[in-house]
Amino acid sequence: MRIFGVVMVLLAASAVHVVTRAGDVRMIEVSGEGARYWSRWRGPSGQGLVAPGRYANTWSPTSNVKWRVRVPGEGNSSPIVWADRIYVTTAQNRGARLSLIAFNRADGKQLWESVIPQDGVEWVHQKNGHASATPVTDGRMIYASFGRHGLVAFDLSGKILWQHRFGAIDNYHGPAGSPVLYKDRVFLYQDHDGRSGQRAFVAAFDASTGKTLWETPRSETVGWGTPVVITTAGRDELVVSSQGRVAAYDPMTGREFWTVRGMTYEVIPTPVVGDDLVFASSGRAGPTIAIRPGGNGDVTSTHVAWSAPRGSPFVPSGIVHDGLLYLINDMQSILTVYETRTGTLVYQGRLGVAQREGFSASPVVVNGELFFTNDEGETFVVKAGRQFQLLHTNTLGERTLASPALVDGVWYWRTASSLLAIQ
Repeated sequence: MRIFGVVMVLLAASAVHVVTRAGDVRMIEVSGEGARYWSRWRGPSGQGLVAPGRYANTWSPTSNVKWRVRVPGEGNSSPIVWADRIYVTTAQNRGARLSLIAFNRADGKQLWESVIPQDGVEWVHQKNGHASATPVTDGRMIYASFGRHGLVAFDLSGKILWQHRFGAIDNYHGPAGSPVLYKDRVFLYQDHDGRSGQRAFVAAFDASTGKTLWETPRSETVGWGTPVVITTAGRDELVVSSQGRVAAYDPMTGREFWTVRGMTYEVIPTPVVGDDLVFASSGRAGPTIAIRPGGNGDVTSTHVAWSAPRGSPFVPSGIVHDGLLYLINDMQSILTVYETRTGTLVYQGRLGVAQREGFSASPVVVNGELFFTNDEGETFVVKAGRQFQLLHTNTLGERTLASPALVDGVWYWRTASSLLAIQ
């Protein structure tokens, strides 16, 4: 039996007034036909926001399950959805066989598997695995990252169109960040110590050919996150949150626009956007920093709106809804909610039992309810708002590290061994 309770104020947020204001800051979302599906990490919004629909908010291993099929191998990458298909990456034989698999949305039937060429097996942390990066698609091609084995483009039948290989990635847990599509290019960053001769970088690759359009070297030695592309003050910015700092780059040239310092050594969460701010959370209970993007150079002293010194998630990304920022601290299983504009602490509440690194999946919000899933496959359904209200606790009955995809009233979950649809 899980015990839940509201945890009294444990963290203090310090406010820093900002000299300049970028104005109209927003995530660049998927548009056109792609907005109907779940074509990338964290969905069309890029931050786990789901359009209203008839989605189930309760389930169990036997209730509201439309279908369940076995996925060959292992992987923590999230499923993506386009039209009538679901795509996931997977690793078999302890990383000796890496592939992309397509399934039918209607019944979960496996349609094809495309195995990538690889040279050896990359060392990874056991919780990370060899298939942690979520693929992305534009409905014509599918792009997936496989660490040192490269960024790979497939057509919708599984044919490999190009493969851009990298050298060894030495960041002691193995690579995990997901690729990001923007216009005619695919972004990826790999922070590592460079002992193999392959330097840390953030880069743009031509989506049609895999050719490097630009590559900007980085000095950071570890990092497993996914960048985001935002628009602000008349320009687009590629934002990378990683070791020690948050940095923004010109998506067209790779020139660094600005940097904000203050992150910890290990950073995984993807930044989120709301109320003209970018929120970046730092690993292992470090700070969360609210940044006004824009500007040039080191803007730490001028563009930090507020920061919360401790209690951030290590792995899960945050979520912004209706003026509130929700963060699940996976070191203590504590949900912390802040006002986005001021950093004022609204409430804290415990979700399940306190355990170290107990949450990996990033949350989603739909129909005014937030869904937080821990590694044991328990989903805590919390009512959005300024008071802690735990509505339901659901279970998938299986270890779950991947985040869900939601399309047309159906949840698609990837667990330790299965892919299932809940309706």
